[in-house]
Amino acid sequence: MKKLDLVLASQSPRRKELMEVIGLPFRIEVADIDETMDLNGDLVEEIKLLAYRKAKVIADKSQNSVVVGADTIVVYENKVLGKPKNNADAFEMLRLLSGKTHKVLTGVSIIDCGDVKMYCSISDVTFNELSDVEIQKYIETKEPMDKAGAYGIQGFGGCFVREIKGDYYTIMGLPLSLVYQELMTIFS
Repeated sequence: MKKLDLVLASQSPRRKELMEVIGLPFRIEVADIDETMDLNGDLVEEIKLLAYRKAKVIADKSQNSVVVGADTIVVYENKVLGKPKNNADAFEMLRLLSGKTHKVLTGVSIIDCGDVKMYCSISDVTFNELSDVEIQKYIETKEPMDKAGAYGIQGFGGCFVREIKGDYYTIMGLPLSLVYQELMTIFS
């Protein structure tokens, strides 16, 4: 096994949890960058670029490191739904997603001592019809407030999901199989 340092460039507890599943020792360094994206551009390319920018800022200061950067967006009818600003914003997002199918895009960049790989994993998520009362009760849990699209599939928000086409872990924030396969080629 190569003597490389594995770094996750994310403060997301969900990404940390998923990296732990892979079984390689890693450390976390938060990439403090401007996360602005061109929302009028190609969203697949934009999310890959954002993941790359997160990984690159850490890779630039970490010699002999493999850095994993990732970011996730929720898209409905070409509109990006970020983290809600407040309860009203969360309500509006969940009302918009109710009974409909949206896309979750997770961009991943893995920088191995200067070698860059960038990916985008896309999953389609269909919600059940949600009542205003259900939405309000969910918002009261505070779970939606730090999540793109105002829901967490791994929490109570998963109760709203009728169907998934794609990778569950993409929706959680890190396409586990993709990252695992890439890291195994580097660390074995």
